[in-house]
Amino acid sequence: MSKPVVAVVGRPNVGKSTFFNKIVGRRVSIVEDTPGVTRDRIYAEAEWRGIVFALVDTGGIEPDSDDVILSQMREQAQIAMEMADVILFMLDGREGITNSDREVANMLMRTGKHVIPVVNKVDSPNMHDVIYDFYELGLGDPVCISASNMLNLGDVLDRIVENFPYGRFDDDENITKIAVIGKPNVGKSSLVNTLVGENRVIVSDIAGTTRDSIDTPFRWNNNDYILIDTAGIRRRSKVYGDIERYSVIRAIAAIERCDVCLLMIDAQTGVTEQDKKIAGIAHEAGKGIAVVVNKWDLIEKSTNTMSEFKKNISLQLSFMSYAPIIFISVLTKQRIGKVMETAEFVTRSRATRISTGKLNSLVEDAVMINPPPSDKGKRLKIYYVTQVSVNPPLFSFKVNNRDLVHFSYSRYLENKIRDAFGFEGTSIKFVFREKNEKQV
Repeated sequence: MSKPVVAVVGRPNVGKSTFFNKIVGRRVSIVEDTPGVTRDRIYAEAEWRGIVFALVDTGGIEPDSDDVILSQMREQAQIAMEMADVILFMLDGREGITNSDREVANMLMRTGKHVIPVVNKVDSPNMHDVIYDFYELGLGDPVCISASNMLNLGDVLDRIVENFPYGRFDDDENITKIAVIGKPNVGKSSLVNTLVGENRVIVSDIAGTTRDSIDTPFRWNNNDYILIDTAGIRRRSKVYGDIERYSVIRAIAAIERCDVCLLMIDAQTGVTEQDKKIAGIAHEAGKGIAVVVNKWDLIEKSTNTMSEFKKNISLQLSFMSYAPIIFISVLTKQRIGKVMETAEFVTRSRATRISTGKLNSLVEDAVMINPPPSDKGKRLKIYYVTQVSVNPPLFSFKVNNRDLVHFSYSRYLENKIRDAFGFEGTSIKFVFREKNEKQV
């Protein structure tokens, strides 16, 4: 089921990233007292009152001159309008309303989305009267907060979840969504067109032709799917305009709402740093992933060419070694059938459920073979493990002290589970809880 999306917008240095970090519970966005620190859009999962949603930290509006103010404002508002279900308009209570704030407010009013004005940096009770000035913007009741001091953040979160359009997020819940992701010009749109059998997506040799994330329903092997063609994700230094910037956000949003990602890589260039970044986004989101190496027809081959390519890709993308790798040529239609076969396989893998008995038997054997390391005389004890959900598979471990769980031992257990039960093509998640904690 798709999660609602909340976008945080506003001028530079009003506290968007500080707010974002406090809400998601960890330091995700870089925070400095310098305007414009957040250049990329940051995307993370948050939860309030049992409701999970996606929170987006956006870069501040930075008009370079009077000639570009309105276009910059429109593009920032466009980000919020196109991807957000609720928009938080962050304002600075110390500075008051600026002309830039007024321009942004006018743009946001025309989005038709629910906008919550949030007045930040209200650090003491004697500052609360500033709230009345912000009614001028015509966006409804403002909320006064101090993000740095975590004051009134619960009030903002209450307002957010109260205004989600709940019914929409159940649409197409049972239809597998496949996002085709990757750098510009690796053949994403061509692959979508080939799979659906018609030119549903504009194809061009010009990098960055696809600006939007485009949904294409189609049927394969008697099953319904939705293919999502995304704008290519460029390196940050190559993102020249705001149109390109919010294309990146659309692609990231597509990853969030899909079930399976097809990461397309150019066989001629191999795995690049940007490929790693894109793969990391999909991996952290817990999506099913398959690596699709396109333009294989342009590679000179010997007996071991494919195996050497696989070895190199697995090395470069070691954090998602579970992902199957296939080699295709969209141009010649070589192994095109493998794409959907692999996507279908990954979908089944994400839905795999293992019985508690089998899991505990495996973990007991794993602990006997390789006991957990001790720390200052204390040793990790695993009482039992159970799988609590699928898509992606989530395992809950009951332990004596979760602080004793070392990353390397968690990885060891993951490898044992994968060796025994597969889970090829999907990340798996662990949560470690102590005896007195509630089960997830």
